[in-house]
Amino acid sequence: MAGPVHYEVFVRKTAPSAWSLLIATEDRKQALEAAEEQMKARQAAAVRVTKETLDPDTLEFSSVTILNLGAPEPKRRAGPESAPSPACSQPVELYSPHARVTIGRVLEEWLKRQDVTAFELLHRPDLAEQLDASGVELQHAVQKVSVPESQALGLDLHATVRHYLRLSEATVARLVKAGREGRFPSLADAPIADVAARLTGAADRAFVMGGVVARALKDRRGARARLDALMDLVDAAPAEGPPRALVVVAVEQIAAEMLAVRRNLTELLGPALDQGATLAAVVRMAAPGEVDQLIRADPRTGLLTPPVEGAAARLGRHLAAGEFPLLGSSLARMVVRELTSSRRLRPNDAVGEIEILRVLAMALTAAAGRLLSLEEVQDAFVQRSKSLITADFVAAYVKDCPTVLAEAEQLTRLCENVTGAANKRAAARWLSACIGALRFETEMRQSVAAAPQKLTALARLQRSVRAAALAERDTAEILGVIGAVGGTVEAEAGLVAQIARASAGAPQKLTALLKLATGQTAPSGPAADRARTEAIRLLRAPQTRAALAAAPEEIAPLKGLMQAAGLAA
Repeated sequence: MAGPVHYEVFVRKTAPSAWSLLIATEDRKQALEAAEEQMKARQAAAVRVTKETLDPDTLEFSSVTILNLGAPEPKRRAGPESAPSPACSQPVELYSPHARVTIGRVLEEWLKRQDVTAFELLHRPDLAEQLDASGVELQHAVQKVSVPESQALGLDLHATVRHYLRLSEATVARLVKAGREGRFPSLADAPIADVAARLTGAADRAFVMGGVVARALKDRRGARARLDALMDLVDAAPAEGPPRALVVVAVEQIAAEMLAVRRNLTELLGPALDQGATLAAVVRMAAPGEVDQLIRADPRTGLLTPPVEGAAARLGRHLAAGEFPLLGSSLARMVVRELTSSRRLRPNDAVGEIEILRVLAMALTAAAGRLLSLEEVQDAFVQRSKSLITADFVAAYVKDCPTVLAEAEQLTRLCENVTGAANKRAAARWLSACIGALRFETEMRQSVAAAPQKLTALARLQRSVRAAALAERDTAEILGVIGAVGGTVEAEAGLVAQIARASAGAPQKLTALLKLATGQTAPSGPAADRARTEAIRLLRAPQTRAALAAAPEEIAPLKGLMQAAGLAA
């Protein structure tokens, strides 16, 4: 079936007979009607309809029975346990997704030299004959499979090797025979739309179409040329219905195996991209609509996300249209695997790594539900956050900070960008250690900057800490330390007293004091408290009331500050 969900109708001709497949369809109504028709016409003793849902991660179907009619299934005597046997015993079993993954792993170097995928190897007679003639390559691949499988199942190693050698010989013979019989038509003789239309309904349509698509890639070398050829096939496929699905499924399987190889992604997206930029480009290719919306909302995102051009852009358009759902999910899960690995996204640029992680987080969250679940995205970034709070990363992240204040601001951004309660606590400890050190207080007190500038910087740091969404206890502790340092800076400069003695008018002095008291130009704590006390004293002075009464237009700007400072209702 082409889609991730289809329905299968099974029948039992007589009560004691075994279930046999009648039809498989993506139309639920058709499946139910076919089952009921079998019972009405008395062509079967029992029918069963199951819903088969494809898991994009494991590529296995989970089955749920939605209809069961007719005679109950007879209870069968439990026979003796069958002896363990190799995982694959028939040539057709080598075409399953799991078998192809194994083939791709054990023949990785050979496939790399031929610039093909395991899917193509299983559908091109010339490749099968070439591998069979190599001898050593095939022998080594069989041994790589047989040794661990015989140990896991308790099988005789030599018997397992002989079994897989016979299986490979039978698979090659089957494929070569199909090629000699001309079962894989050339697209030079007929367009793929006509081929797909002729194959619709044929029992071996998937095998034949796989051979047709694989043959079309025979003379194409390089990931870009090969992906372009695949997109040409999709563009030339029938517009809709089973014939189009037949082409799309074959193309999707080859593209998925091709893009699972790192060197193909590098060639396709650009060799100059680092790991972080490559992942951003993959997400843009898999979810172009969501990423374009983010770029329109925040143009800076576009500067960090590499453009996707050529064959990759063509693939992205098909993915945005809802085609290749398994490929889109596979690409997204590849990004998640890389995020949860220990590999740095930008090894020589810790600040840039934080920036690209923000872009990836926004893009994957925007695409959540279509490619991945929101929980999978969140878990991936929780895992990645663990690598951001290690001593090596933190040292690299703050090494270019010229001052301890800049280091504290950088660590605050780190706190904001990590996710997960434990990771937040670990990041908060780094920040707390920085601002709690004697060096922080000493530098703030001895800095050549003016006291108002230093207090404003501390107030800005406090606001950043509040926005970092740390635990309540960590936030209170860090804010308290910043406030205490701000109180010391203000006390040594006597800023509140200077404002109170200034010759400026009462409204101007009140404005300056209230900005200090509300945390706009000074951190909350002793400095803000002294400013608030002085503002209250100034408000109670008769000359201040007289000045405000004489200039009512000065009162409106003060009302908001007074409310924020708790001096007005």
